[in-house]
Amino acid sequence: MLKKMLTIIAVSASVTATAADLPKRKSGLWEVTNISSAQGKGDPSAMIMSMCVDQNSDADWLKQGQQIKCSKEDFKVERDRLTFSSVCNFGNTTATSKGVVSGDFNKAYTVETHSTYDPPMAGMKEASIKITAKWLSPCKAGQRAGDVIMPNGTTINMNDLMKMKK
Repeated sequence: MLKKMLTIIAVSASVTATAADLPKRKSGLWEVTNISSAQGKGDPSAMIMSMCVDQNSDADWLKQGQQIKCSKEDFKVERDRLTFSSVCNFGNTTATSKGVVSGDFNKAYTVETHSTYDPPMAGMKEASIKITAKWLSPCKAGQRAGDVIMPNGTTINMNDLMKMKK
C-alpha cells in the first residue's frame, strides 16, 4: 500500500510538474482522496490520507516529478482548468497519459488522469486515477511540511524520503 501511495504521488507530481502556470497549493493540512482503477484489477480502490504541505515542500516535490523523462508533454491552461497529455518512459514501459486538473488550489481541486502502458506495467495495460483534495486547516501542532498521514495513522515524511533517495 505504501508503494502504491508513493507511486500515485510521484505520478501526480510528474503530471503537473512542468505546468509553470499552475498555481501553488495553500499551505496547511489537505485531505487527499485517491481513487484508482486498473484494467483487470477489479473495482476501483480508494485511499484517503492527510498531507501537511507548504509551498517549499510542494516546489521540491514538483522538482522530483520533473526528473521523469517524457518525450511529449502538452499543457493548456484555461481559467480554472489545466488539460495535459504526456508520453513518458518508466524503465522499458511507455506510459501515455491524458487528464484534467481543475479547481481552486486554496480550497479544493481535482486531478483526473487516464494512462495506458506499453508493455503493461506491473500487469496493468491501463489505469485511471482521480485525486480530490480539500484544504482542512493549518497543519496541526507537531506536524512538519511533507508529513503524509496514512489511513492507518502512520505518518511518512515525503521530504525525508526524498533526501534518502539522493
